[in-house]
Amino acid sequence: MVLERPLAASARASARVRAAGFRSEHPTGLNPNEVLAILRRRKLSVLACAVLFPVLTAVALHRVRPLYTATGALLYEPSEYAARELQSILRVDPATDAVMASQAEVVRGLRTAERLAGEFRLEEQPEFNPALRPMSRLGRFISPLQTRLGALLGALDPRHGPPSPENAREAVIRAVQEAISVRTVKASRVLEVSFTSEDRTLAARAANRVMELYIADQLDSKFQAIGRANQWLEARVADLQQQVQHSEDRIAAYRAAQGLVQGVQAGLETEQISRLNVELAQARNDLAQAQGRLDAARGRTGATAQAEIAPSVVQLRAQQHRLTAELQSLLTRLGSRHPDVLARRTQLAELQHAINAEVARVVAATDADVRAATLRVSTLESSLHEAQSQVDRNAQAQIPLNAMQRDADASRTLLQAILQRIQQTAQQTAIETPDARVISNALLPIVPSYPRYKLLIAASGALGILLGLLLAYLQEISDDTFRSGDDVRRELGLQCMALVPELDSRTLRGMRTEDYVLRKPLSPFTEQLRALRTGLWLGNTHPKVIAITAARPGEGKTTLALALGRLAAMSGERVMVLDCDIRAPAFAKRMGVDAHLGLSDCMLGHATLDQAIHTDAQTGMAFMPAGQGEANSVGLFMSEHMAVLLQQLRDQYDLVLLDAPPACALTDARVLARVADATVMCVRWRSTPQAVAAHTIDLLDATGAQIAGVALTRVDARVHVRSGYADAEVYHPRLGGYFRE
Repeated sequence: MVLERPLAASARASARVRAAGFRSEHPTGLNPNEVLAILRRRKLSVLACAVLFPVLTAVALHRVRPLYTATGALLYEPSEYAARELQSILRVDPATDAVMASQAEVVRGLRTAERLAGEFRLEEQPEFNPALRPMSRLGRFISPLQTRLGALLGALDPRHGPPSPENAREAVIRAVQEAISVRTVKASRVLEVSFTSEDRTLAARAANRVMELYIADQLDSKFQAIGRANQWLEARVADLQQQVQHSEDRIAAYRAAQGLVQGVQAGLETEQISRLNVELAQARNDLAQAQGRLDAARGRTGATAQAEIAPSVVQLRAQQHRLTAELQSLLTRLGSRHPDVLARRTQLAELQHAINAEVARVVAATDADVRAATLRVSTLESSLHEAQSQVDRNAQAQIPLNAMQRDADASRTLLQAILQRIQQTAQQTAIETPDARVISNALLPIVPSYPRYKLLIAASGALGILLGLLLAYLQEISDDTFRSGDDVRRELGLQCMALVPELDSRTLRGMRTEDYVLRKPLSPFTEQLRALRTGLWLGNTHPKVIAITAARPGEGKTTLALALGRLAAMSGERVMVLDCDIRAPAFAKRMGVDAHLGLSDCMLGHATLDQAIHTDAQTGMAFMPAGQGEANSVGLFMSEHMAVLLQQLRDQYDLVLLDAPPACALTDARVLARVADATVMCVRWRSTPQAVAAHTIDLLDATGAQIAGVALTRVDARVHVRSGYADAEVYHPRLGGYFRE
C-alpha cells in the first residue's frame, strides 16, 4: 500500500504534464459557441460599459453649451468679360476643384471676418472674445502666475509680454473666422456657407451677411478693376494722340523737304508715268499706222491696203487697166500706128503720169505723218525716261517716309481700337454682375449642431460595447481560476466530483448551510453532495477515511464536510466527522455544542474517545471537535495515536471525514491526506487561482496522498447556468422538476 500511493501520484502528475503539453502543442481557437458562452459569462461587464459610457456622455453633454450652425448656399457662375485688355484682370477660370477651393477661402477670409466682427460687435461677446469669459477656479489660480511669467518674459523679449489691444482684436477676428465654414458641394459650383454660434439668431444673420459681403466684394473688385483699366486706357489714348500728331507733323515736313506730292490715287510722278505710258503706246500705234500707210502708198502692200490709203490712185489705176485692155483689143484688130492705137497710148501715158503724181503726193503726205509720229514717240520716250528717273529718286526718298507712315498708321489703328475698348468698358460697367448669387438664405437653426447628442450617445454606446467586449475578453484570458469541471480536468488532471452551489441568505432564510441538507433533501445543493458521495463510493478502493482539504481558507471545506456527513448519516451510514483544523476550529460553534474536549485532547490522553465524540441530534452523525490544545498538531497527526484512532474509527463507522486545514500553507493537511484512504480537494469556483491549486496538488502528491478528485465549491448557479459549459446543465431550469428548493 505504501508503494502504490507514490506510483499513483506519479501517474497523475505525468497525466497532468501530458495534458498540459498537449494543450500547448495543439491550441484550440474560439468557435462561435465559445464566443457566445464568453459573452454570457461576461455580459455584466459588457452591459456595464454599454450603459456607463452613454450615461457619462449624456452627463458631460448636459454641461456643454450647445452651438447652432446656420447654412446658406451660393452658386458660383462667373461671366466672361469681353474686353481683351481686361482679360488679365477679370479673367474667367474654369470651375475646377482648385478654383472652388480658392473661392471658399475667399469667402471666409480675414477681411470678411473683420468686417463681420465690426458690424455685429462680436468683440463684446465672450463667445468670440476670450478676455470676457469668466475664469474658472483653476484659471484664477494660474492667472497670477501667468501674469508674473508674462511680465518676466516681456522684460526679456517684448514679443512675450502681455497681449496688446491689437493682439486681442486679432484673436477676436481669428475666432470669427473659425466660426465661418465654407464647403463645396461635390461635382457642382455650389458653396455652402455656414456660421456657428451659441446664438441661433446670430448664426443665421452672420451666415447671410457673409454671403452678402462676398457678393459685394466681387462687384467692388470688378468695378475697381474696370476703373483702373479705364484710367490706363485714357492715359494710353492721350499718349497715342500725341504720337499720331507727332507722326503726321514729321510726314508733312519730310514731304515738303523732299518735294513729295501725293496725287489722287498715287504720287504725281507715278500718275505722270502712267499717262506717258498711255500716250507712248498711242503714239507708237499711230507711227505704225503711218508707216503702214506709207508702205501702202509706195505700193509695198496689197491692192486692198493701197485702196484704203489712196482711193484716187486706185481709180486712176482702174482707168489705166481699162485703157490697157482697150489698147490690146485695138492692137489685135488695128496696127500699131493706127490713130486709135496711138490715141490710146497717149491716154495711157497721160494717165500714168497722173498716177505717178498722185502717188508722189500721197507718199509725201504719209511720210510727213510718219516723221511726225516718230518724233512724238521719241519725245514721249524721253519724257517717260525722265519721269522714271524722277520716280527712282522719289522711291529712295519714300523709304523713310513709308516707315514714318507705318508708325503713324499703327498708332492711329491702336488709338482707334482703344477708343472702342473704352466704349465697351463703359457699357460693361453698366451691365456688370457678380460671379456668384445666393440660391438659399440661411434659416434660423432649430437643432444644435454641436454637440450632436444622438450621434455622440450612439457612438459612446458603440464604444462602450466595444470596450465591454474588450474588457470581457481581457477578463476571460486573465481569469486563471476554475470556472467548470473541464478546467479542473484540464489543469489538474483530476475529475471534478461535484459542483456545490453557494447558498445565499435568501435561499437559506435564516438556516445554516449544514442544516440545508436536512430541510431541502431534494435541492441541487444536496444532489451535488450525493454526487460527491457517489463518486467516492464508486471508486475501486471504497475508501472509508476521507480527508477534505483546500488550498486556501474560505474554500468551503468545513461546510462540505459537515453537510456531506449529515447527508450520509441521513442515508443510514454510520458517519464520523473530525475537525482536524486544530489552529482554527469551527465544529463547536457550527454544531452548537460546548466542546471542551476534542481530537487533540483524545490523542494527548486527556480524554477518552467517548468523551470527545458528540452526536448530531437530527441525523445521528457523530462528530469530534478539534479540542482545546494548541500543541504540535503535525506531531500528533504523525504519531501512533492518530493511527490507532483512525483504526478504531474504521471499525466503528462506515465513513470517516477529516476536515483538514488548508494544504498549501499548513503541513497538517499533507499528513492527514497521507494517512487517509482518499483525499477530496475543495476548490472555490472562480476564486482559487489555477496555479495555487496545482501547487497544492503537487504538495499532496509529494506526500503520497491518494487524491480522489476535486469538488468545486461555492458555485453561483445562476451565473454558471449561463456560462455555456457542459457541466452547467445540472443547474438548467429544464431539470427543475427533479429538485425542490
